[in-house]
Amino acid sequence: MPGTPDTPDRAVPAVRLGPAPVVAETEALTALAGAGVAGALEAAVVLGRDVPPPGVGRTLHRWEVLATLGAADLVVARTLEPHLDALAILDEAGLPGDPDRPDARWGVYAAEGPGARLEARPGATRADPGDATGATGPAAPAGWVLSGRKPWCSLAGAVDHALVTAWTDDEHRGLFAVDLRQDGVTVEDGTWAPSGLAEVRTTPVAFADVPARAVGAPGWYLRRPGFGWGGIGVAAVWHGGAVGVARRLHDQAQRREPDQLALMHLGAVDAALTASRLALGDSAAAIDAGTADGAAGTLLAARVREVVAGAAEEVLRRAAHALGPGPLSQEPEHARRVADLALYLRQHHAERDAAALGRLVAGPGSPW
Repeated sequence: MPGTPDTPDRAVPAVRLGPAPVVAETEALTALAGAGVAGALEAAVVLGRDVPPPGVGRTLHRWEVLATLGAADLVVARTLEPHLDALAILDEAGLPGDPDRPDARWGVYAAEGPGARLEARPGATRADPGDATGATGPAAPAGWVLSGRKPWCSLAGAVDHALVTAWTDDEHRGLFAVDLRQDGVTVEDGTWAPSGLAEVRTTPVAFADVPARAVGAPGWYLRRPGFGWGGIGVAAVWHGGAVGVARRLHDQAQRREPDQLALMHLGAVDAALTASRLALGDSAAAIDAGTADGAAGTLLAARVREVVAGAAEEVLRRAAHALGPGPLSQEPEHARRVADLALYLRQHHAERDAAALGRLVAGPGSPW
Protein backbone atom coordinates (compact mmCIF):
# COMPACT_ATOMS: atom_id res chain seq x y z
CA MET A 1 0.00 0.00 0.00
CA PRO A 2 1.36 3.49 -0.73
CA GLY A 3 2.61 5.52 2.21
CA THR A 4 0.17 7.78 4.01
CA PRO A 5 0.55 11.57 3.90
CA ASP A 6 2.35 11.40 7.27
CA THR A 7 4.60 8.48 6.26
CA PRO A 8 5.43 8.98 2.57
CA ASP A 9 6.75 6.08 0.54
CA ARG A 10 10.47 6.79 0.04
CA ALA A 11 10.85 4.27 -2.77
CA VAL A 12 10.77 6.68 -5.71
CA PRO A 13 10.45 4.81 -9.02
CA ALA A 14 12.62 5.74 -11.97
CA VAL A 15 11.09 8.18 -14.43
CA ARG A 16 10.75 6.53 -17.82
CA LEU A 17 11.22 8.60 -20.93
CA GLY A 18 11.50 5.75 -23.41
CA PRO A 19 11.45 1.98 -23.74
CA ALA A 20 14.71 1.49 -21.80
CA PRO A 21 14.35 2.88 -18.27
CA VAL A 22 17.17 3.68 -15.90
CA VAL A 23 17.91 0.50 -13.95
CA ALA A 24 21.42 0.49 -12.51
CA GLU A 25 21.24 3.98 -10.99
CA THR A 26 17.66 3.91 -9.75
CA GLU A 27 18.32 2.68 -6.22
CA ALA A 28 21.25 5.04 -5.73
CA LEU A 29 19.37 8.00 -7.19
CA THR A 30 16.23 7.57 -5.13
CA ALA A 31 18.29 7.02 -1.99
CA LEU A 32 19.37 10.65 -2.40
CA ALA A 33 15.84 11.87 -1.61
CA GLY A 34 16.15 14.09 1.44
CA ALA A 35 19.96 14.13 1.27
CA GLY A 36 20.04 17.90 0.81
CA VAL A 37 22.85 19.90 -0.77
CA ALA A 38 25.61 18.26 1.27
CA GLY A 39 24.48 14.74 0.44
CA ALA A 40 24.07 15.59 -3.23
CA LEU A 41 27.56 17.03 -3.47
CA GLU A 42 28.96 13.92 -1.78
CA ALA A 43 27.40 11.86 -4.57
CA ALA A 44 28.43 14.27 -7.32
CA VAL A 45 31.81 12.78 -8.18
CA VAL A 46 30.56 9.19 -8.53
CA LEU A 47 27.48 10.32 -10.45
CA GLY A 48 29.64 12.44 -12.73
CA ARG A 49 31.62 9.36 -13.71
CA ASP A 50 28.50 7.26 -14.32
CA VAL A 51 26.24 9.66 -16.24
CA PRO A 52 27.17 10.02 -19.94
CA PRO A 53 27.40 13.45 -21.57
CA PRO A 54 24.79 14.25 -24.22
CA GLY A 55 25.53 13.33 -27.81
CA VAL A 56 27.50 10.12 -27.29
CA GLY A 57 24.63 7.72 -27.94
CA ARG A 58 23.11 7.59 -24.45
CA THR A 59 21.40 10.96 -24.15
CA LEU A 60 18.07 9.43 -23.18
CA HIS A 61 19.84 7.71 -20.31
CA ARG A 62 21.17 11.09 -19.15
CA TRP A 63 17.72 12.67 -19.35
CA GLU A 64 16.23 9.79 -17.33
CA VAL A 65 18.85 10.19 -14.59
CA LEU A 66 18.03 13.90 -14.34
CA ALA A 67 14.28 13.26 -14.40
CA THR A 68 14.54 10.55 -11.75
CA LEU A 69 16.53 12.91 -9.53
CA GLY A 70 13.86 15.56 -10.06
CA ALA A 71 11.10 13.17 -9.05
CA ALA A 72 13.03 12.06 -5.98
CA ASP A 73 14.11 15.47 -4.65
CA LEU A 74 14.36 18.77 -6.51
CA VAL A 75 16.94 20.23 -4.13
CA VAL A 76 19.21 17.28 -4.87
CA ALA A 77 18.52 17.53 -8.60
CA ARG A 78 19.12 21.29 -8.62
CA THR A 79 22.45 20.70 -6.88
CA LEU A 80 23.64 17.91 -9.17
CA GLU A 81 22.46 19.20 -12.56
CA PRO A 82 25.01 22.05 -12.81
CA HIS A 83 27.82 19.70 -11.76
CA LEU A 84 26.88 17.25 -14.51
CA ASP A 85 26.47 20.13 -16.97
CA ALA A 86 29.94 21.46 -16.15
CA LEU A 87 31.50 18.06 -16.77
CA ALA A 88 29.66 17.82 -20.11
CA ILE A 89 30.89 21.31 -21.11
CA LEU A 90 34.48 20.43 -20.25
CA ASP A 91 34.14 17.19 -22.19
CA GLU A 92 32.77 19.07 -25.20
CA ALA A 93 35.73 21.44 -25.03
CA GLY A 94 38.14 18.52 -24.90
CA LEU A 95 39.45 19.60 -21.50
CA PRO A 96 39.82 17.78 -18.19
CA GLY A 97 38.51 19.33 -15.02
CA ASP A 98 41.09 20.25 -12.42
CA PRO A 99 43.84 17.63 -12.73
CA ASP A 100 44.79 18.26 -9.11
CA ARG A 101 41.22 17.87 -7.91
CA PRO A 102 39.43 15.02 -9.69
CA ASP A 103 36.89 15.10 -6.84
CA ALA A 104 35.93 18.75 -7.55
CA ARG A 105 32.28 19.79 -7.28
CA TRP A 106 31.30 22.23 -10.02
CA GLY A 107 28.88 25.08 -10.54
CA VAL A 108 28.04 26.90 -13.79
CA TYR A 109 27.52 30.67 -13.61
CA ALA A 110 26.54 32.37 -16.86
CA ALA A 111 23.83 34.84 -15.80
CA GLU A 112 24.20 38.59 -16.19
CA GLY A 113 22.53 41.24 -14.10
CA PRO A 114 22.42 45.01 -13.61
CA GLY A 115 25.20 46.42 -11.47
CA ALA A 116 27.39 43.33 -11.79
CA ARG A 117 30.01 42.70 -14.44
CA LEU A 118 32.80 40.14 -14.49
CA GLU A 119 35.73 40.85 -16.80
CA ALA A 120 38.58 38.64 -17.99
CA ARG A 121 41.94 39.87 -19.16
CA PRO A 122 44.97 37.94 -20.37
CA GLY A 123 47.63 37.59 -17.74
CA ALA A 124 50.11 35.25 -16.17
CA THR A 125 48.44 32.94 -13.69
CA ARG A 126 49.56 32.20 -10.20
CA ALA A 127 48.74 28.63 -9.16
CA ASP A 128 46.95 27.99 -12.46
CA PRO A 129 43.94 25.70 -11.74
CA GLY A 130 44.33 24.04 -15.13
CA ASP A 131 47.26 22.50 -16.91
CA ALA A 132 50.79 23.83 -16.69
CA THR A 133 50.44 26.14 -19.67
CA GLY A 134 46.78 27.10 -19.43
CA ALA A 135 46.51 26.46 -23.18
CA THR A 136 43.06 25.73 -24.58
CA GLY A 137 43.69 26.01 -28.31
CA PRO A 138 45.69 27.96 -30.86
CA ALA A 139 44.06 31.30 -30.06
CA ALA A 140 44.18 30.97 -26.27
CA PRO A 141 46.57 33.11 -24.23
CA ALA A 142 48.77 31.58 -21.56
CA GLY A 143 46.38 32.51 -18.75
CA TRP A 144 43.51 34.75 -17.72
CA VAL A 145 42.63 36.82 -14.68
CA LEU A 146 39.06 37.51 -13.55
CA SER A 147 37.92 40.69 -11.81
CA GLY A 148 34.45 42.00 -10.96
CA ARG A 149 31.20 40.51 -9.71
CA LYS A 150 29.09 37.64 -10.99
CA PRO A 151 25.40 37.59 -9.97
CA TRP A 152 23.15 34.57 -9.40
CA CYS A 153 25.80 32.05 -8.37
CA SER A 154 23.89 29.12 -6.88
CA LEU A 155 25.74 27.09 -4.24
CA ALA A 156 28.91 29.16 -4.64
CA GLY A 157 29.56 28.63 -0.95
CA ALA A 158 29.25 24.85 -1.31
CA VAL A 159 31.01 23.95 -4.58
CA ASP A 160 34.76 24.39 -5.00
CA HIS A 161 35.08 24.96 -8.76
CA ALA A 162 32.96 26.76 -11.34
CA LEU A 163 32.62 27.55 -15.00
CA VAL A 164 31.88 31.26 -15.29
CA THR A 165 31.29 33.57 -18.22
CA ALA A 166 33.20 36.84 -18.24
CA TRP A 167 33.53 39.74 -20.68
CA THR A 168 36.75 39.66 -22.70
CA ASP A 169 35.92 43.00 -24.35
CA ASP A 170 32.83 45.19 -24.83
CA GLU A 171 31.10 42.68 -27.11
CA HIS A 172 32.34 39.19 -26.32
CA ARG A 173 32.14 36.82 -23.39
CA GLY A 174 34.34 33.83 -22.77
CA LEU A 175 33.95 30.84 -20.49
CA PHE A 176 36.49 30.19 -17.75
CA ALA A 177 37.20 27.43 -15.27
CA VAL A 178 38.06 28.80 -11.85
CA ASP A 179 38.97 27.35 -8.48
CA LEU A 180 36.68 29.11 -6.00
CA ARG A 181 38.98 28.31 -3.07
CA GLN A 182 41.61 30.79 -4.26
CA ASP A 183 42.48 34.09 -2.64
CA GLY A 184 40.53 36.88 -4.25
CA VAL A 185 37.22 34.99 -4.43
CA THR A 186 34.50 36.33 -2.12
CA VAL A 187 31.09 34.70 -1.88
CA GLU A 188 28.88 37.61 -0.87
CA ASP A 189 25.94 37.38 1.51
CA GLY A 190 23.25 38.62 -0.87
CA THR A 191 19.56 38.27 -0.07
CA TRP A 192 18.05 34.85 -0.71
CA ALA A 193 14.94 33.83 1.20
CA PRO A 194 12.77 31.75 -1.12
CA SER A 195 10.05 29.33 -0.04
CA GLY A 196 11.22 26.90 -2.74
CA LEU A 197 14.72 25.44 -3.13
CA ALA A 198 15.61 27.16 0.13
CA GLU A 199 18.80 25.13 0.58
CA VAL A 200 20.10 26.07 -2.86
CA ARG A 201 21.47 29.42 -1.76
CA THR A 202 22.18 31.87 -4.58
CA THR A 203 24.51 34.85 -4.09
CA PRO A 204 26.82 37.17 -6.02
CA VAL A 205 30.51 36.27 -6.11
CA ALA A 206 33.27 38.88 -6.28
CA PHE A 207 36.57 38.17 -8.04
CA ALA A 208 39.72 40.23 -7.45
CA ASP A 209 42.49 39.28 -9.90
CA VAL A 210 41.69 35.59 -9.72
CA PRO A 211 43.55 33.23 -12.09
CA ALA A 212 41.33 31.18 -14.41
CA ARG A 213 41.61 28.86 -17.37
CA ALA A 214 39.86 29.60 -20.67
CA VAL A 215 37.38 26.98 -21.88
CA GLY A 216 37.12 27.53 -25.62
CA ALA A 217 37.53 30.81 -27.45
CA PRO A 218 35.37 33.87 -26.63
CA GLY A 219 31.79 33.18 -27.72
CA TRP A 220 32.27 29.40 -27.82
CA TYR A 221 30.05 28.76 -24.79
CA LEU A 222 26.93 30.11 -26.49
CA ARG A 223 27.74 28.81 -29.99
CA ARG A 224 28.52 25.18 -29.10
CA PRO A 225 25.88 22.49 -29.77
CA GLY A 226 25.84 21.52 -26.11
CA PHE A 227 24.44 24.90 -25.01
CA GLY A 228 20.93 23.95 -26.11
CA TRP A 229 21.43 20.38 -24.94
CA GLY A 230 22.20 21.61 -21.44
CA GLY A 231 18.95 23.56 -21.45
CA ILE A 232 17.07 20.38 -22.34
CA GLY A 233 18.79 18.65 -19.41
CA VAL A 234 17.29 21.25 -17.08
CA ALA A 235 13.91 20.54 -18.68
CA ALA A 236 14.38 16.86 -17.87
CA VAL A 237 14.63 17.85 -14.20
CA TRP A 238 11.45 19.92 -14.53
CA HIS A 239 9.71 16.89 -16.01
CA GLY A 240 10.85 14.75 -13.08
CA GLY A 241 9.63 17.34 -10.59
CA ALA A 242 6.24 17.40 -12.31
CA VAL A 243 6.10 13.61 -12.19
CA GLY A 244 6.71 13.80 -8.44
CA VAL A 245 3.71 16.13 -8.02
CA ALA A 246 1.58 14.04 -10.38
CA ARG A 247 2.32 10.88 -8.39
CA ARG A 248 0.64 12.47 -5.37
CA LEU A 249 -2.44 13.05 -7.53
CA HIS A 250 -2.37 9.46 -8.76
CA ASP A 251 -1.94 8.26 -5.19
CA GLN A 252 -5.13 10.12 -4.26
CA ALA A 253 -7.01 8.07 -6.85
CA GLN A 254 -5.79 4.89 -5.14
CA ARG A 255 -6.88 6.04 -1.70
CA ARG A 256 -10.49 6.82 -2.58
CA GLU A 257 -12.77 6.42 -5.56
CA PRO A 258 -12.22 9.45 -7.82
CA ASP A 259 -15.21 11.37 -9.05
CA GLN A 260 -15.58 12.68 -12.59
CA LEU A 261 -13.71 15.92 -11.88
CA ALA A 262 -10.81 14.05 -10.27
CA LEU A 263 -10.61 11.79 -13.32
CA MET A 264 -10.65 14.82 -15.61
CA HIS A 265 -7.67 16.33 -13.79
CA LEU A 266 -5.83 13.01 -13.79
CA GLY A 267 -6.41 12.57 -17.51
CA ALA A 268 -5.21 16.09 -18.27
CA VAL A 269 -2.08 15.52 -16.20
CA ASP A 270 -1.37 12.28 -18.04
CA ALA A 271 -1.72 14.02 -21.41
CA ALA A 272 0.60 16.85 -20.34
CA LEU A 273 3.27 14.49 -19.01
CA THR A 274 3.02 12.30 -22.09
CA ALA A 275 3.69 15.31 -24.34
CA SER A 276 6.61 16.28 -22.13
CA ARG A 277 8.02 12.75 -22.10
CA LEU A 278 7.77 12.40 -25.88
CA ALA A 279 9.44 15.77 -26.42
CA LEU A 280 12.38 14.75 -24.22
CA GLY A 281 12.67 11.35 -25.89
CA ASP A 282 12.59 12.91 -29.34
CA SER A 283 15.29 15.39 -28.34
CA ALA A 284 17.57 12.61 -27.10
CA ALA A 285 17.18 10.74 -30.39
CA ALA A 286 17.94 13.87 -32.43
CA ILE A 287 21.01 14.73 -30.37
CA ASP A 288 22.44 11.24 -30.70
CA ALA A 289 21.64 11.18 -34.43
CA GLY A 290 23.67 14.36 -34.98
CA THR A 291 20.67 16.37 -36.20
CA ALA A 292 20.52 18.81 -33.27
CA ASP A 293 23.49 21.07 -33.98
CA GLY A 294 23.47 24.74 -34.90
CA ALA A 295 20.11 26.34 -35.67
CA ALA A 296 18.36 22.97 -35.49
CA GLY A 297 19.65 22.46 -31.94
CA THR A 298 18.59 25.95 -30.89
CA LEU A 299 15.07 25.37 -32.21
CA LEU A 300 14.88 21.91 -30.63
CA ALA A 301 15.92 23.21 -27.20
CA ALA A 302 13.41 26.08 -27.34
CA ARG A 303 10.60 23.71 -28.33
CA VAL A 304 11.37 21.09 -25.72
CA ARG A 305 11.73 23.59 -22.90
CA GLU A 306 8.43 25.24 -23.87
CA VAL A 307 6.61 21.90 -23.96
CA VAL A 308 8.08 20.64 -20.70
CA ALA A 309 7.64 23.90 -18.81
CA GLY A 310 4.02 24.15 -19.98
CA ALA A 311 3.36 20.57 -18.94
CA ALA A 312 4.91 21.11 -15.51
CA GLU A 313 2.83 24.23 -14.91
CA GLU A 314 -0.28 22.33 -16.01
CA VAL A 315 0.55 19.57 -13.52
CA LEU A 316 0.97 22.09 -10.71
CA ARG A 317 -2.37 23.73 -11.55
CA ARG A 318 -4.30 20.48 -11.95
CA ALA A 319 -2.86 18.98 -8.76
CA ALA A 320 -3.78 22.09 -6.77
CA HIS A 321 -7.34 22.04 -8.11
CA ALA A 322 -7.83 18.31 -7.61
CA LEU A 323 -6.18 17.92 -4.21
CA GLY A 324 -7.32 21.14 -2.57
CA PRO A 325 -5.56 22.77 0.39
CA GLY A 326 -5.01 19.62 2.46
CA PRO A 327 -1.71 18.35 1.00
CA LEU A 328 -0.30 21.88 0.69
CA SER A 329 -1.05 22.63 4.35
CA GLN A 330 -0.58 19.22 6.00
CA GLU A 331 2.02 17.34 3.95
CA PRO A 332 5.43 19.04 4.19
CA GLU A 333 7.00 16.87 1.51
CA HIS A 334 4.31 17.65 -1.06
CA ALA A 335 4.23 21.35 -0.16
CA ARG A 336 7.99 21.55 -0.47
CA ARG A 337 7.94 19.74 -3.81
CA VAL A 338 5.36 22.17 -5.19
CA ALA A 339 7.30 25.22 -3.98
CA ASP A 340 10.60 23.85 -5.32
CA LEU A 341 9.16 23.13 -8.75
CA ALA A 342 7.37 26.49 -9.00
CA LEU A 343 10.65 28.33 -8.39
CA TYR A 344 12.78 26.05 -10.56
CA LEU A 345 10.41 26.59 -13.50
CA ARG A 346 11.21 30.27 -13.45
CA GLN A 347 14.45 29.44 -15.19
CA HIS A 348 12.04 29.32 -18.13
CA HIS A 349 11.19 32.90 -19.00
CA ALA A 350 7.51 32.20 -19.63
CA GLU A 351 6.01 34.36 -22.38
CA ARG A 352 9.42 35.76 -23.34
CA ASP A 353 10.71 32.27 -24.14
CA ALA A 354 7.49 31.49 -26.00
CA ALA A 355 8.04 34.64 -28.08
CA ALA A 356 11.64 33.58 -28.73
CA LEU A 357 10.37 30.23 -29.99
CA GLY A 358 7.88 32.03 -32.20
CA ARG A 359 10.68 34.11 -33.68
CA LEU A 360 12.60 30.94 -34.52
CA VAL A 361 9.68 29.45 -36.47
CA ALA A 362 8.43 32.67 -38.09
CA GLY A 363 10.64 32.43 -41.17
CA PRO A 364 9.73 31.19 -44.64
CA GLY A 365 8.25 27.72 -44.94
CA SER A 366 5.91 25.99 -42.54
CA PRO A 367 7.73 24.46 -39.55
CA TRP A 368 5.00 21.82 -39.23
